[in-house]
Amino acid sequence: MPSYIIVKLSEVTPESLEPIHWLEQVCRQADGSKLNIGLDNLSKESGDHAYLYQVEGSLRGYLGWYTADGVEANLIAMVHPESRRQGVFRRLLEAAITEMDEQGIQTYRFKVPADSEPGLRCVEHLGTRFDGSQFAMELTSWQEDSAGHADLTLRPEELEDFGFMVRCLSQAFGDTEEWTIQYLGHTREPSRHNYIGCCGEERIGLIRVNLLGSETAVIHDFCVLPSQQGRGYGGEMLAQTVRLLLAQGRTRIRLSVAADNRSALELYRKTGFAIVSESRYYVCKRKEFPS
Repeated sequence: MPSYIIVKLSEVTPESLEPIHWLEQVCRQADGSKLNIGLDNLSKESGDHAYLYQVEGSLRGYLGWYTADGVEANLIAMVHPESRRQGVFRRLLEAAITEMDEQGIQTYRFKVPADSEPGLRCVEHLGTRFDGSQFAMELTSWQEDSAGHADLTLRPEELEDFGFMVRCLSQAFGDTEEWTIQYLGHTREPSRHNYIGCCGEERIGLIRVNLLGSETAVIHDFCVLPSQQGRGYGGEMLAQTVRLLLAQGRTRIRLSVAADNRSALELYRKTGFAIVSESRYYVCKRKEFPS
């Protein structure tokens, strides 16, 4: 087997991203999948950690990871079709584990395209456990709708909103407030903008937006207090957010939704979002991997 090197991507430039984009296209075509490595996240100042597996100057494997809470790492990887079953992924994972151990990561969460048979076989071989599916959606049509809640407003967060944000996220998603505080701390960065939905003076919901580059916006952590759900507030918050982003010149507006969350899926479709791909997630604990 030719000699190889594994390097961590230290500087993100158009030139350094070019071979990653090339490998992504090769894997897509070979597997017939909608693989999306997430190059926008690499371009961010505090973006993903990325490891490159190179053989004689040619990129043959890639692994990226990030953590939103300091405990669980989200990973995605790809290996050139001609270099598979040669230990490339395992070596990339070992290199990443060294760094993740230093940061106290306890759980690995692998993202795999639902239509990638090689990827699904790989995580099965690792002995991971299925942890649900998500649809990636993108705004494909938009029509102004005069209906809605005239008394609902959307405003940028203020310092005194932090406690509400913790409470709203925790109640809506079922996480502990302690974990939610850590999560918000790890996802505080200039590219993320938080908006509070208010009905009169009462705060009823939260929606967050991650701005990537000059054109893309990713909506996430969209929630309404359980006591205020079922009244149409979520649809109005989403519509106002889309209107705001379009006014800013964001031509690509994306979001993800759990495949089994039918009510949210229907809301997004009504707003003009369409499914573009499906990903499956698989998890395992650090202690399940050899040192």
